[in-house]
Amino acid sequence: MQNSRFKPFDGSTQRGERRRAFHRVVSICPLFAFCLLHFALTGCAEPQASAPRGAIVVGVRTAPNNIDPRLGNDEAASRVAQLLFNQLMELGDDLRPKPMLAERVDNPDPLTYVATLRRGVRFHDGHELTAKDVVFTYGQMIDPSFISPFKGAYRSLKRVTALDDYHVEFTLKEPFSAFMIQLAGPPAIVPAGAGADFGGHPIGTGPYRFVSYAVDDQVVLAPFADYFAGPPKNAGLVIRILPDDTMRGLELQKGSIDLIVNDLPPDIVHQFEGKTFSIAKSPGLDYIYLGVNMLDPVLKDRRVRHAIGYAIDRHAIVDYLRRGLARPATGLIPSQAWAYEPDIFQFTYDPNRARQLLDEAGYKDPDGDGPLPRLHLSLKVSNAEEYRLQATVVQQQLREVGIDLDVRSYEFATMYADVLKGNFQLYQLQWVGGAMVDPDILRRVFYSTQTPPAGFNRGHYNNPEVDRLLDLAGAATSEAERKKYYGEAQKIVAEDAPYISLWNRTNVAVSRRTLTGLHLNAVSNFEALKDVIKTSS
Repeated sequence: MQNSRFKPFDGSTQRGERRRAFHRVVSICPLFAFCLLHFALTGCAEPQASAPRGAIVVGVRTAPNNIDPRLGNDEAASRVAQLLFNQLMELGDDLRPKPMLAERVDNPDPLTYVATLRRGVRFHDGHELTAKDVVFTYGQMIDPSFISPFKGAYRSLKRVTALDDYHVEFTLKEPFSAFMIQLAGPPAIVPAGAGADFGGHPIGTGPYRFVSYAVDDQVVLAPFADYFAGPPKNAGLVIRILPDDTMRGLELQKGSIDLIVNDLPPDIVHQFEGKTFSIAKSPGLDYIYLGVNMLDPVLKDRRVRHAIGYAIDRHAIVDYLRRGLARPATGLIPSQAWAYEPDIFQFTYDPNRARQLLDEAGYKDPDGDGPLPRLHLSLKVSNAEEYRLQATVVQQQLREVGIDLDVRSYEFATMYADVLKGNFQLYQLQWVGGAMVDPDILRRVFYSTQTPPAGFNRGHYNNPEVDRLLDLAGAATSEAERKKYYGEAQKIVAEDAPYISLWNRTNVAVSRRTLTGLHLNAVSNFEALKDVIKTSS
């Protein structure tokens, strides 16, 4: 990649020229050549012997970092948690909270919420869910001695009390209108007394019960016959962990995998178009972005951040690299969410503006568009081929404006640990599922004090006006007020560019025709797998 040049796209660039320019980058990526070659082959590994007879085999890219829902905070962990556990509330197709373990949640005054629990809900070991389990779970979120990545969501919670076996009272320190939707997010409810080793033998109330986890290989789940919403319609699930994109596609084609959701690159999805497979799509929420270290002496200059934003051609990435399976993103809050603010600053593709901003920031062109760069930056990414390729495209686009970008790829856990430590200039990550549905995620990500481990402000963004607006939004008593303050905060954050938005995913599930009943909503929640039926081929 170091010797290839990426022709800049301007407003007059023809569609064919843009396509050819993208193909110059994409064509030298070994994944696609390898994929096209190997899709003609049939030699794949067989399913693991421990798979229950008739179970649905789901292929995933990464292993869960922890099966304990109080601790696991990556996409794979969230998916397993959706199958094993439940929250008091859940997100409906309209992305608003609705009852789950709670029959209802009342809000008699601004500081009090009372959850009425469903009766007869059973944990996988047979004992009934009661208020003590709920109090234990949320009590740990306000226990100073308990470490969890989700505690920042409950900073307004003062105490949680069991009124009786089926009623739980939440008392807040201050009015916080986002509290209801927090009950639809992590952590899921765990049994009272769950200890530090709970992730090794998890017991939940969800549609499946835990059977085994062979680390970095597979998670085996059996249907829970006493699930309160009705037992699963299949014989169980085997979640197979296959980090290699091509191998997942090969195993799906061979039949040793039945289903892959959002874990196939667009070019491999394209290989299944028109074949004997089912492909379901829906507008998704997943948000891919470049995170910026706001403490970095180069990147703390907003002109440099804006230069990066103007140098990236999102539409080309969506059209050609993503094969249309995405839409350009405008910010952390997705367009489907009620608090989405459309009237915000957005980057267009404008390399000339990027060069002008670098000039203004003092990074002059040293040799007139020659080989010498204006400045050097580094970008950390996971070693998943799909995202490494995208980082390479961004690298080429930044090079066109004089920014030499050193792309460093790592195994996900290593890269993520560096991000949490602040050991980066730029990083590429994604927010997944329903995490961005409630605008309080803006506080978790951009409030000045929400740095790890308390929150997700990994780049140490600090804007007192954003803090003030988020405080007002959290204390607002009506949805209209919340929307107003969150909207103003989104406008400022967009201008400051602590995140450089890339795209929102189109959800894609590719399955064998032996599966029916899959419901693919915006969140693409794995709990929906309980309704999937597998018939004999």
